[in-house]
Order: sequence, then C-alpha cells, then structure tokens
Amino acid sequence: MTGIRPVITAWSAISPFGFGADAFRAGLRGGVPAAAPSAGAARLVPDFDGRAVLGKKGTRSMDRVTALSVAAVRELVDRPDAPAAPAGGPAPGLVLGTTGSVQSTMDFTRSSLDGERPFYVDAARFPNTVMNCAAGQCAIWHGLKGPNATIAGGRAAGLLALNYARRLQAGGRAGTLYCGGAEEYSDARAHLHQHAQGTPGTPGTAVLGEGAAVLRLEPGGSGADGAAERDGLAEVVALEFGVYEDAGEIPATLLRCLRRVLERAGARPEDVALVAPGAAEGPEQEALSALFGPRPPARTDCAALIGDQAAAAAAFQVLTVLVRAEDDPALAGRLALVTAVDHDGTLGCALLRPYPAR
Repeated sequence: MTGIRPVITAWSAISPFGFGADAFRAGLRGGVPAAAPSAGAARLVPDFDGRAVLGKKGTRSMDRVTALSVAAVRELVDRPDAPAAPAGGPAPGLVLGTTGSVQSTMDFTRSSLDGERPFYVDAARFPNTVMNCAAGQCAIWHGLKGPNATIAGGRAAGLLALNYARRLQAGGRAGTLYCGGAEEYSDARAHLHQHAQGTPGTPGTAVLGEGAAVLRLEPGGSGADGAAERDGLAEVVALEFGVYEDAGEIPATLLRCLRRVLERAGARPEDVALVAPGAAEGPEQEALSALFGPRPPARTDCAALIGDQAAAAAAFQVLTVLVRAEDDPALAGRLALVTAVDHDGTLGCALLRPYPAR
C-alpha cells in the first residue's frame, strides 16, 4: 500500500443554512444558528423537496435522506473541474456515511402489520429500508461506476467513511472518490432521540439537524505534476478510531486515540492549530483538555449552528475546518483535528492539513 495521503479537492453541502456550499460558508461566517420553525425545533434544510430539486422522474418513492445525498453529490459531479475517469484507470466512486432512513424502515414495517395482508406493501418503497439505498441511488443517478460503499457509525460515520476511502485509494482500488455523510430529520428519528436521552454521547438537550456533506477526495500525487496537491484544499494526514463500553471510558479511550493519531502523523499537541469537536462539553472535551492542557488550540463548533447531524456530523465538522482555513491564512500548513464520539461505542479522530488558499 502506498503512503501517499489523500487530498480534498472540493466539497458540497446541503444544510440548515440552505442549498450549496456558499450557503454553508455564509452561515458559518455569520455565526448565528440556522433558523428553526420554533424554539427548540429541529434545524431543517429550508424548502428542500426532492422532486423539485431532482425532477419527477425516478423520485416518486425516494425518501429524504436519499434525495439529500443525490443532490449533494450532484453539486460535485456537475462541477466544471470534476475529473473524468482516466483511460484504463478506476472510475469515480462513492463512500457515504449514513444509517439510512429510520422513517422509511418504520413506515414499511408498519404497512406490513396494519395492511389487510402482510404482503400488501408498496414494493417500490422497500429499497428505502436498506442502508445502502442512498449510496446506490447516487451511483445510478450520476454514473459513478467505481467502488460504492455505505459506512454506518453514528456521529463517527463521516470519519469512518473518510478512512475507508483512504484505504481504497491506498490499495489502488479507487481514484477519485466522493466521500461524506447524510442524515434526514423525521418524526421517527426524533422519537428515538427522545428515548435515548441520558445515553452517553447523546445530549438530551441537543437540537436535531439534517443535511448532507460531501468531499471530493483524490489520491495524493494524482494528475499531471501533482495536480491534486496543487489544486487541493487540504491533506488527510491520519485517522484513528477506538471503542468503549460505558461513558466512564470515553475520556481515556479518546485520549489514547488522539495520541495515536499524533504519533502516526509525527506531530505533537502544540502542532495542532484548530480543533473541530463533535460536542462542546462532556467526555469529549475532557479528553481534549487532557491532551492540550492549559493552552488549547482554537476551536470551531458547527453543531451549535446546524444542530445534531448524527451520521453527517463528522463530515460537516470537516467542512467547518475547510471554511475556517479559507478565512484564516495562518491555518495553512498547520494541523487541524476533528473528533467524534457516538453513543453506540464508536469514537474517532482525524488530522487534516489545509493548503494555502489559491
């Protein structure tokens, strides 16, 4: 396996701030939480309708998380600088962090129970109950003939997807990959969240959010004269992951994870210039405090602005780092740390190195 690191060369976002990367940038820079229908209500993607955005063909039975994913990937695939598959080389592929649609699964199951017969269900809606529906539809809609993978991992899904994409490229199994996370808001998800209050990693007061965040990832050194680095936004330096059984283990487990990722990168805590944590307080912050001591690096927090993005959370944290790097030239060449802790026992971190603005 090659040691060349992947490079992020473009990104897209559909978020509670609106449709597209510019809306996400403007929302972050404004620093005001995205609008919600009422106090404490979920932060939704405003005026998003899958059929209106994608057209009527092929969208009759498409659920919200799939529509968000297809639309976000389209923002990158349709860019003028989107790379074509090299002759004889691997075709562009997709790695998506998501657990699919809880609402679709519950609705389909319910229809088999309250219908006149258990098999009197809408067969066209069955694919929505499968976790990889969104990634599969993205490949079909946009002709992505390379690897197609769905990674589940809750709030760590975006980092797990990034690591899976890195491994595909390092092993020579993929060239350009679209990589990110997607999450929808639904009554079913809100119900599960309410009953999970008090579970480690699931703050009961969190406002739910939804959206899709996608990166375009290219192997380092790809293209003529290293075009990936020349046109890139940031280098993916290293990723590390861990597991825990109860809340008391989170700080120590995450701290070990953080030390491993720094060791892998040949870096020290003082080399980190920016941190994008998944939670502003709690066990995650205990680990960061233990690592950095009394002089922590600058911090950026998108969850307070766009809500709990669940499977899309870590991907949005990566986008937040990229936006901050656009605004602050001093971050170029420095390390940025992204951390994520999920209540089901998975945690992870990633080190990025933003390139100078071009």
